[in-house]
Amino acid sequence: MRKFLLGLLVLLAIALMTWKWITWPHLPAAERGRRIAERTGCFACHGPEGIRGTANPGRLDRSVPTFTGDLMMYASDVSEIREWITDGVPAERAKSQTWRSERDRGTLVMPAFGGRLSKREISDLVAFVAAVNRLSSPYDSLARVGSTRIEELGCSGCHGAGGRLARPNPGSLKGYVPSWDGVDFPELVRNKTEFEEWVVEGRSHRFAANAMARYFLDHAVLEMPVYRDHLVAGDVDAIWAYIEWLRGDAAE
Repeated sequence: MRKFLLGLLVLLAIALMTWKWITWPHLPAAERGRRIAERTGCFACHGPEGIRGTANPGRLDRSVPTFTGDLMMYASDVSEIREWITDGVPAERAKSQTWRSERDRGTLVMPAFGGRLSKREISDLVAFVAAVNRLSSPYDSLARVGSTRIEELGCSGCHGAGGRLARPNPGSLKGYVPSWDGVDFPELVRNKTEFEEWVVEGRSHRFAANAMARYFLDHAVLEMPVYRDHLVAGDVDAIWAYIEWLRGDAAE
């Protein structure tokens, strides 16, 4: 009896460890950054997800810059984004008397987070801001078409800017919508054929044939839409080209 109980406990422990491994979250850097931005108050000034800056009386630009088009007026690359977050201003801009005078006239001032956040947290914030701004874009023309089509089809609503976020999705296996550049993606999409099944039919044949996978797909709040009637010729090829770029060149 003791051996039986011991064996049962071992099996239960293995099952628990396996389940934790399957359901363990693997959030991409940009999504971790989004959640950091949310809890540290960034959206209070930069607006929801950094896309609608609040009014800033006294400043000539009249509002807090967004992470989208406005960003490039203030930061030209990720190193300057990092300086804004860490020190409240890039080193070169801080030398400008004109900039200091303009800052002092404003009601709202960019805080420095270097003493509040770890280096990894700051890196995650940089990844989020860069993702929202679409700081990098593919050179390949087909991938560029795919980048445009994901906006037109609404893919970025659930998958986030450029498909790089992992928004909460209660009821799903890991509790979030997987990003296209994250480690979860190959578990869901093994190749272009499976990707086309997801896009056209709302789920892959492999997942449709798996009882456990079907359970979580059916119980998730956000379900993958069926795009069969909303695609034009070449959409799947273009979006897949964009995803390959995202998981390759953009990741580097």
